[in-house]
Amino acid sequence: MSDLERKQLELGERPALVLVDIINGFTDPRCPLGSDADSVVKANQRLLARFRRLELSVFFTTVVYRDAGQARVFRRRLPALEVLRPGSPWVEVDERLKRRENEPLIEKCWASSFFATDLAERLSALKVDSLVITGLTTSGCVRATAVDGLQYDYPVFVPREAVGDRNADAHEANLFDIHAKYGDVLALRTLLDTLDSRSA
Repeated sequence: MSDLERKQLELGERPALVLVDIINGFTDPRCPLGSDADSVVKANQRLLARFRRLELSVFFTTVVYRDAGQARVFRRRLPALEVLRPGSPWVEVDERLKRRENEPLIEKCWASSFFATDLAERLSALKVDSLVITGLTTSGCVRATAVDGLQYDYPVFVPREAVGDRNADAHEANLFDIHAKYGDVLALRTLLDTLDSRSA
């Protein structure tokens, strides 16, 4: 069966950067949820610098479980999630990204950054017209956020160097699937050049 025809999307004039779960629990291999994500962090440092210089919207997300009733089935399915508790260093944004006070941190309990959060309302209030989605992991929270981003009618862009996964095969398969249906997977350099051309 051949692939469906797809058209390249265009980055809008008011894109937002959504950094999905680039938290210590996912970037530190000592955590059961973690992996070696240094290259992903470095790619996001470059993107953040560009978005900040252009004064574009930036959102971070983290996963936090504040009571036993939150995401019961998800936690039962993946017991390693239990380390993501309030006050734990694992739920903190990786300090290498130096999150600023004016950059919202969205707490979530499930995979998508949209599900049971106020992200959609925040994006609408800022008149955001497209999304750049990065972070960890490609096969989990990044993919779920990309799918929901499309379902909220945003053009979605995923720079491949700025996302990562504990499983290399899952990473590649999900990038393929995101690009096939839900958004544009592109090189970080291409996205940075596009941003630069908008500010010229």
